[in-house]
Amino acid sequence: MTNSLEADGSSITVLGTAQRAAWARRVLPPVERLAGGLWSVPVPIPDNPLRYTLSYLVPGDHGLVVVDPGWDTEEGWQALMAGLATAGAAVGDVVGVVATHVHPDHHGLSRRLRAESGAWVAMHPAERDNLPQRVEQEAGAPRLERVAQRMRGDGAPEEAIEELLARLGVDAPGIDDMAEPDVLLADGDSVPLPGRRLLAIWTPGHTPGHLCLREPDAQVLLTGDHVLPRVTPNIGLQPGRGDKPLRRYLESLDAVTIYDDHEALPAHEYRFGGLAARVRQLHEHHAERLAELLTVVDALGDPTLWELAENMSWARPWPEIGGMRIAALAETAAHADYLVDEGELAWEGKKPGAVARLRRPV
Repeated sequence: MTNSLEADGSSITVLGTAQRAAWARRVLPPVERLAGGLWSVPVPIPDNPLRYTLSYLVPGDHGLVVVDPGWDTEEGWQALMAGLATAGAAVGDVVGVVATHVHPDHHGLSRRLRAESGAWVAMHPAERDNLPQRVEQEAGAPRLERVAQRMRGDGAPEEAIEELLARLGVDAPGIDDMAEPDVLLADGDSVPLPGRRLLAIWTPGHTPGHLCLREPDAQVLLTGDHVLPRVTPNIGLQPGRGDKPLRRYLESLDAVTIYDDHEALPAHEYRFGGLAARVRQLHEHHAERLAELLTVVDALGDPTLWELAENMSWARPWPEIGGMRIAALAETAAHADYLVDEGELAWEGKKPGAVARLRRPV
C-alpha cells in the first residue's frame, strides 16, 4: 500500500470505533460481532505497516465461511483460532474459505485452514490464474529472475536490484505454493453457504480477480483491499499481463457506489460508512497522481520508470521505502500505462533487453 489518503470525517463515518482506537495505539483491535451475526477477527501481519488483516467469519445454517484467513504464521493461526473461539466456533465448523484475492496477507492461511477443517477454498477465476505458482509456470522463469529482468528494463541500478531481491527471498515464505481453489466465484455468484446470502462482486484493479462480497440482508459489503478507509491500495502493472489495472480499478470503484447505504467491512484498518464519498476521494487521489506523474516527466525530460518512481511523492521518502519500492515501481508503471493509453505519454525503447523511457508524444 502506498500514498496514505486521510479519510475526511465529514464525508465518511467511522463505524469501527474500537478498531480505529486500536489503530491509533498501534495494537490489534478486538474480535467483534457485527451486523447480521458476522465477526471480524484481526490476524497479524509480520513486519508490515498494515499490522493486521481483518478476517471475517460468516455463519450459515451448518457451519461458517472464513473470508481472508490472513498471513501464514503460527501467531496468525493462533489469532484466527482465538477469533473462532470468541465467536463460539472451532476449526471444524469452517465449511468454506473465500479469498478476496491471493496476496499472502489474505490467502496465506487458506491451505492450512482447508487441511485442518476440510473446507473448500473459493476465489474468482482470474485470481486463480493470478496465483504465484500459476504465474511462474506461465512465465517459464522463477519469480526472482522475472523481478530482476523487469527492474533492469525499468532502469533500476544493480545495487537496488540486489537489495530488493534479497528482501523478496525472505518476505513471504510459501508464496509459490498457495492454496488452489475448489470453487470459482464469478461476478454475481452466490457463495455456497446455506442459510446465508453472500454475493460475489468482481472488482479488478488491485489484482485481476479481486472480489468484494455483499451480504444484502445485513447491508454490509466486505471490500477486501478494494476500498479502505484511510490508505489507497497498490494498483500495479505486472509485466506481460496486459490487464490495464488502473483503468479496471477506476471502473470497478464506480461499481460499488450503489452500495452507499451498506456498512463497509474492509480487510485493513476499520469499518466505515460512506462508500460513495470514499470512492470520490480515491478518484481524486488517482487524478492527482496522474497529474503529478506528467509534471515529473516534464521536469526530467525522458525518464526511465525507475527515475520517474524515485521522483514521485510517497508516504515516506524514496530511500526509506525499502522493499515496497517494487510495489511503488509497479504502481508508477500502472499510472504511466494509463497515460500512454490516453495519448498523454509514449514509451521509447520498450522492448526486451532494453531500458524503456517515457516522453511526451511529439
